[in-house]
Amino acid sequence: MGGTDVGAVGLGAMPLSVEGRPDSEQAVATIHAALDAGVRLIDTADSYHWHAGERGHNERLVARALASYGSGAQEVLVATKGGRGRPGDGSWTVDGRPDHLRRAAESSAARLGVESIGLYQLHKPDPAVPFADSVGALRDLADAGTIRLVGLSNVDRAQIRTAREILGPRLVSVQNRFSPAHRATRDTLELCAELGLAFLPWSPLGGISPSAVDDPGAAAPPPDTPFHALARARGVSPQRVCLAWHLAQSPVVVPIPGARRPESIRDSAAAAALALTAEELATLDRPWP
Repeated sequence: MGGTDVGAVGLGAMPLSVEGRPDSEQAVATIHAALDAGVRLIDTADSYHWHAGERGHNERLVARALASYGSGAQEVLVATKGGRGRPGDGSWTVDGRPDHLRRAAESSAARLGVESIGLYQLHKPDPAVPFADSVGALRDLADAGTIRLVGLSNVDRAQIRTAREILGPRLVSVQNRFSPAHRATRDTLELCAELGLAFLPWSPLGGISPSAVDDPGAAAPPPDTPFHALARARGVSPQRVCLAWHLAQSPVVVPIPGARRPESIRDSAAAAALALTAEELATLDRPWP
């Protein structure tokens, strides 16, 4: 992305800061395990926190983990997001006003301890703000050097094309929900492939992993699926099969599974070495309840 090698699988760091989060030692160990496994993309956001007054919890955690990792941390692309909030009651808000995005990006850079954020993403379009105004704010942030690369999240095809017109080559990624259980955004994946943009599926294990944040082993197994059947035949986890399926969709796909434990992200990263046959993919590509 933007000349940076991010590897095949990234880490969605949200589970390390929201409800049910692990203690800080386990959280840092999980990030370190990701880096040890070759992960070079960490996805975070200023709104990834649990309680009110904790804005930036996940960004500070990621910064701490990278600072304590040593050699190799400088190769990591940290992708953060702005434009959403969490009041602390479990709900989400949205704010795409240009002034808010400018202040949010500057605050994120300070928390991450960087002069320029590697990848800054609009977390969600704000229906109360013209989309072009929100994207224009990201263009201005890039012009000012506050951010280097720009991404979008939770957008449709028309919004991707609009952003491309405004941002040009500085737009490098789209992060939409996509998984075996949620394939409605395949049209945006296809457009990203056409335009040469990275496609980052969020909640990539939907329908496979029982946790809302996709952490394998976090709860009882979900109902059996073709992914589970293939996993048994291959002797690997269903999550690994699912991520290999994602990677087979297009070269632009970089799934960002969540993890609360080191063993979860190690298993996810190993999906890069799991090659599925055409017959296996045909079976997995069929919709299932």
